[in-house]
Order: sequence, then C-alpha cells, then structure tokens
Amino acid sequence: MTSRVMVSLRVAATPERAFAVFTRDIGLWWRHDGLFAFDTGQTGVLRFEPGPEGRLIEVYEDGDVFEIGRVTAWEPGRRLALSWRQASFARGQETRVEVRFDPVGAETRVTVVHSGWDAIPQPHAARHGFPLGPFQQRQAEHWQRLLASFREAATR
Repeated sequence: MTSRVMVSLRVAATPERAFAVFTRDIGLWWRHDGLFAFDTGQTGVLRFEPGPEGRLIEVYEDGDVFEIGRVTAWEPGRRLALSWRQASFARGQETRVEVRFDPVGAETRVTVVHSGWDAIPQPHAARHGFPLGPFQQRQAEHWQRLLASFREAATR
C-alpha cells in the first residue's frame, strides 16, 4: 500500500476535544456521499466503538450493522488509526485511515491520511473505474468536505 490521500485543516479546539468530536460525535458531523457509500442502497449512522479494540460501524434503521473497520490505534488527543473497507470489497481487501491531532498554538491541526487504494483494482466499484490519480483527487475532495463538517462540529 503505497498510495495515499492526505488532507488536513486546523480547528479551534484542543487536541483532546478534536479527538472526542471526531470519534464520539462522528454520527453528527459525517456527511454521506453517494459516490463513496459503504453499502449501496443503505445509509446509516456512523459510530465508533471506542478503544484500541474498537470498530467503526455504520448502523442502519433496521438495526443491521456494517463494520467499516477495526481500530488499530486509539490514542486520545494524539492519533487514531483503523482499517477501512466498503461492502463491495472482497475478503482481505481494505484500505487504511490514520488521523493525527497535533497542537498548533491554540488550535489543533487534524490530518487524515487514507492509504492503500492502489490495492483496489481500477475496475472495482469502489474506484468507479477511475485511474488511481483522478480517484485519489476525488477521495481527497471527499475528505475535505468531511473535515469541513467536522470543523463546524468541533468549534460549536
């Protein structure tokens, strides 16, 4: 997994608050995007099961749950890392997401690195047939929109 998308922004919050809003409140600030849906035909609410053994899940109205990924690092106020997959991924296919929370004066720089898309073939539904470069550009734009929504939540 050598490919990666990296997006960052600053929020007027402590690293601890930024981490808490990112994880505890993800269901409030996450904005669904049809192009990057986890499970086609369903839209649920995202939720973290906290801690180093936790998961990121999407919970649907009927109570069904889709596991997006497993937490691989849970360091409140510093770092979060997890595996990441969509329902259309084959067994063993996954990407990785790492989120860092770095203090910068009175603010926190939140950086998301989403890597491993080169392991997902171009014809795969998750890549929409895009070559890696244009796909990663779209993925970066998606994360930028998500982080803008996150910033609003973190500064309330």
